[in-house]
Amino acid sequence: MSAEFELLTDGLGVGRPPAGWVAIVDMPVLILVGVTGVGKSTTVDALRNRIGGISLLPNRRKLADLLVIPTVQGWDGDPPAAVTDRRRRFDYTGRYRQRYPGGLAHAFSRLMLQKQAAASGSGALNVFDGLRGADEVTFAAQSLPLARFAVLHAPDVVRVERLVQRQDAFDQVGENTAGRFCWEEMAAARDLFTREEQDHLSALVCRGEVNGAELAARIAIVAAERRNYDPHAAVEILRAAAPDRTVVVDTTSHAPAEVAAKLERLAAS
Repeated sequence: MSAEFELLTDGLGVGRPPAGWVAIVDMPVLILVGVTGVGKSTTVDALRNRIGGISLLPNRRKLADLLVIPTVQGWDGDPPAAVTDRRRRFDYTGRYRQRYPGGLAHAFSRLMLQKQAAASGSGALNVFDGLRGADEVTFAAQSLPLARFAVLHAPDVVRVERLVQRQDAFDQVGENTAGRFCWEEMAAARDLFTREEQDHLSALVCRGEVNGAELAARIAIVAAERRNYDPHAAVEILRAAAPDRTVVVDTTSHAPAEVAAKLERLAAS
């Protein structure tokens, strides 16, 4: 990659920094680790309520839009273009990870922040949402010595329910114009759930809480992430590589305020 400085957005760039910029690898940062639906956004809100002075760095989605996806599109000779389909985004980030094993963590480690945009030295807590999977956390544990890692976990069935509830327009995986839902047509995802969990999710459609196409899309997102990222491997790697810099929290058994308190203690350690 070129060492020439490139401005990605206001206060954020990559490459050889000009005066007045600081490398992210030289800054304390709290990194949230977890796949979609584990409660990262809720945790950030709880942190804001508890601490007040946090600096939320461009999140994983934004970093992919600014740096990772345009990089891969450039390899193909294509101009930068927005990609909204979640499975296509997984393809792009997967290809980036094939060339740079750290994946999004590699991209994150390249960031430079303008000093007035950085929280370092101002008493604020820098927070990044976030990393996932074995490759990313392995790279981050080695390359970000000042980072603290908060691993958030929730069962897959809960993650699907949360995706249904949040109604985020970003949660798209192509089109299902038929509007139906059928487990037999989702063989790749079906094995992630017990029969009881399948019945529980199907009941959401029966009760009218979600239509079949929307439920199928949310389940497909969870399944695609599980194919690309192993959350359990990430936990084991961080516990081995950065045990004093890592906490693991099940967000189904801890209230958001409790999670925020754990993360505040971690950041202060």
